[in-house]
Amino acid sequence: MARTSKRTRNIEEAHPFTGMSQVNPNAAGVDIGAVEIVACVSSNATRQMVKAFGNYTIDLQSIGKWLTEYGIKTVAMESTGVYWIPLFEELERQGFKCLLISSRSLRRVPGRKSDIVDAQWIQTLHSYGLLESSFRPEADLASLRAVLRHRAQLIEHRSPHILHMQKALLQMNVQLSQALSDITGDTGLAILRAIIDGERDPQKLASKRDRHCKKSAEEIAKALTGTWREEHLFVLKQSLALYDFYTEQIAECDQQIERMYGTIRPDWKSGALQPLPAKKRNSHSKNGPEHQIESREHLKRIGVVDGFGISLAQMVISEVGTDMSKFPDEKHFCSWLGLAPKHEISGGKILNNKTLKTKNRAGQAFRMAAQSVKKADCVFGSFYRRLRARLDNAQATVATAHAIARTVYRMLKYKVEYETINVEEYEKKYKEQQIKYMKKKAAKFGFQLIPV
Repeated sequence: MARTSKRTRNIEEAHPFTGMSQVNPNAAGVDIGAVEIVACVSSNATRQMVKAFGNYTIDLQSIGKWLTEYGIKTVAMESTGVYWIPLFEELERQGFKCLLISSRSLRRVPGRKSDIVDAQWIQTLHSYGLLESSFRPEADLASLRAVLRHRAQLIEHRSPHILHMQKALLQMNVQLSQALSDITGDTGLAILRAIIDGERDPQKLASKRDRHCKKSAEEIAKALTGTWREEHLFVLKQSLALYDFYTEQIAECDQQIERMYGTIRPDWKSGALQPLPAKKRNSHSKNGPEHQIESREHLKRIGVVDGFGISLAQMVISEVGTDMSKFPDEKHFCSWLGLAPKHEISGGKILNNKTLKTKNRAGQAFRMAAQSVKKADCVFGSFYRRLRARLDNAQATVATAHAIARTVYRMLKYKVEYETINVEEYEKKYKEQQIKYMKKKAAKFGFQLIPV
């Protein structure tokens, strides 16, 4: 049974935007809470109708029917935790245009606050076109994003158990973390499983060494003599079991992501794409997807993002999507990512022009990409090192991330592949550009630039 509240009110008050014309006459505003949802519509120019609903699925369906009765076409709602997601998806399913509004856009003058007043305020602002919707990628990519975010959380939850294993080994004076750079690699896990099974002989444990391991069996054996106390072995056993459990869940996530890739409608036909470049040596990431080649092919087909690591490319595609029509140009795209300075100007004076701090996941991905090219022999690496000579590390990183983001924007908007140039050609073009600028500057002051 629907939990529909009996609070249905007709509220008449002095219109706060007298003299302004409505942009969205068939607009509704919704204030969402954990238990109650308050919807507001406009019945005429001076009257607003407010009704409270529950948060069960049948209540969400009732909201859509009630909005249809008043001829509503577009609905604005505040992004409150995750409570907005079921209502947003249900109203989209019923054919409404939904806008997700940031809480910063709904700030109002101090006064009495209630759910009813908030719903009225949202409806009023939306009807006059004073609200801007938050970005949300296409529905199929939004589903992929949810699974990728869950996968990232599983990796975060798995990390503490690696520390627990290291702590238990150190308490037994088993210096495996000194002998191996990663105790969760092939060699480390083989040794840990042998210890759990009861093996204590250092030579036999060291024989579990993978042939690709840099350290010799003799060096590893020296680190595998410990006290083998029972309580620490118990902690090691449980921590390894939890690590294995999360690893299995991550592998299951990878299989689900692979299936979801197959259902996403391709923007390009596979025959129009260039073949994948050869995979770099030693580029495997322990936290990367299980099926590396298949993931690269899907990313190539869907978003044409090349040159990124698979994890970063997946994050960019799922957070940004492939439809760049929502961003008028590169500047708007970089501003949304948080990679552009925010100029605050008053009276012709710049009050602040610093880059805003943001939790935008796509922006963080571009910053990580910029961090990875610091020493790389590529155009972006050369660009970073040139800026680093006159700026600090943070500024050079953001500027490089900004350059990478502009490139990705063009790739996604115009459906073109990334065409790289070698560093020598890039440096040559930069030198020619600087000489041209210096000649122009010298001519402006009545001088002539003569090469030595």
